[in-house]
Amino acid sequence: MTTMPDKRQADGTEAREKIDGYLRRSGLVSRSPRVVPLTGDASDRRYFRVLLPDSGSIVLSLHAAPFQFDTLPFVNVARLLAEMPVPIPAVLGHADDLGVLALADLGDVTLQAHLGAASSAEHAALYRQAVALIGTLQRRGAELTSPEYIPYGVAFDVEKLTWELDFFIKHFIEAYRGVVIAPPVKDELRREFAAIIESLAAEPRVLCHRDYHSRNLMLHGEELYIIDFQDARMGPDTYDLVSLLRDSYVDLPEKTVNELLAYYLALSGRTGEEREFRQRFDVMALQRNLKALGTFGYQTTARRNPVYIQYIPRTLRYVRSNLEQLPQFGRIRELLGTLVEEFR
Repeated sequence: MTTMPDKRQADGTEAREKIDGYLRRSGLVSRSPRVVPLTGDASDRRYFRVLLPDSGSIVLSLHAAPFQFDTLPFVNVARLLAEMPVPIPAVLGHADDLGVLALADLGDVTLQAHLGAASSAEHAALYRQAVALIGTLQRRGAELTSPEYIPYGVAFDVEKLTWELDFFIKHFIEAYRGVVIAPPVKDELRREFAAIIESLAAEPRVLCHRDYHSRNLMLHGEELYIIDFQDARMGPDTYDLVSLLRDSYVDLPEKTVNELLAYYLALSGRTGEEREFRQRFDVMALQRNLKALGTFGYQTTARRNPVYIQYIPRTLRYVRSNLEQLPQFGRIRELLGTLVEEFR
């Protein structure tokens, strides 16, 4: 009887065929390359390092399906970011039919990984650099506005923000925690969430990376490089700051958060707006961290990827803290407290 290979085996074979195809076409196969898998992200892309004995290495990004290079979101946004300019990995080659993109290798040191080895002074300097890059994205993003670039045509609007909070309900509360929510409770929770959504959707919009956290900032040659930017879109000016400073992967002291928010406002020429800005920051943090819990639940239950479980407790603490700071959302806290024990 013939047995079917399991999915992981099939995926591994397909990935190897794509890599071998790209190495042959690019002429790299003659240089005796060695291929090493890299840790991926929460997407369906896979990453491999190609070590070349005579000249360093490159990274191959394997997409789940073929693409058209000129219309690939990553390539489109890379062109925009290169115009600013901000540090991003160079695109070195591509094979559209194989779904392979070749990128400059920035190494393995993310901001998250570096923090364990950094002195407090280095830590502070890197975060100030990261905040300054947000300022550049927003300022130059406004100056370079053009329908030529994908991010200017998509936004954190009511529809997107609603989808994200529904994602939290479905994949964290229901799927991950196994809670059966009575229809009237779910309806009321969604009505209460609408107040958060409408508040955020009504804010003036700037260019946002969308996933600007410590795992998407690489330290290379003592400079931070931005990666994983293909989902950039327009949204509140607090969005990327929340991603960085209420990061599910890193604990930052509250004093550091306050200092970096003040630094951002000073860079933006908005000193004196701290109280109003902090209020909006906390509302944005509440929404984004709820969405992050949805992502972690989805990765664990639907994708069978348990790596994100370790980041759930910190994210739950962020949400609880924000609910305590935002009395206008007291009813949300009450409703969530009946569904998630950490919010009681």
